[in-house]
Amino acid sequence: MKLSIKEMILVSLFTALTAIGAFLSIPIGDVPITLQSMFALLAGLLLGPKLGSLSQLIYILLGLSGVRIFAGFSGGPQAMLKPSFGFLIGFIFAAFVVGKITHEEEFVSLKRIFFATLAGTFIIYLFGIPYMYLIFNNVMNKALSFSMAIKTGCLVFLPGDIVKAIVSSLVAFRVLRRIKIARV
Repeated sequence: MKLSIKEMILVSLFTALTAIGAFLSIPIGDVPITLQSMFALLAGLLLGPKLGSLSQLIYILLGLSGVRIFAGFSGGPQAMLKPSFGFLIGFIFAAFVVGKITHEEEFVSLKRIFFATLAGTFIIYLFGIPYMYLIFNNVMNKALSFSMAIKTGCLVFLPGDIVKAIVSSLVAFRVLRRIKIARV
């Protein structure tokens, strides 16, 4: 994929925003509350499927290479053994799906954007919860039932994630509308 300088800057911006979102965290156990998922959703909403998911892939690769940009100022390949790493993997796919749903039609409604953010949030959970379950049971040797993984990896975060979906939808709707007006 050949990128223009503008596209490289936008991808880098959302990579950086996701990293900043990791530093704005509330530690509540093995999986902290952060703003990362909101920026992953916004990446898909504003950059589209390919560039949005690329920004999240670069974020993860930077973190795995040792740059301390994950929650808790962590980084390195050992991050793959943390229960929260599956959620990070979900960011890549969520950004792609959110971008695909949002940019499927020329005119984007707030309803469509909000649906896309909910779908993206579901995808993040789809990757994060099973990964957390596997890490707890197979790496950390802590017995955790799948229902408890859903409770601790989803239900606790659901109210905040709905708020993040609403905020990112409103921001994206206003920004995308402004971009459309500027192009005309």
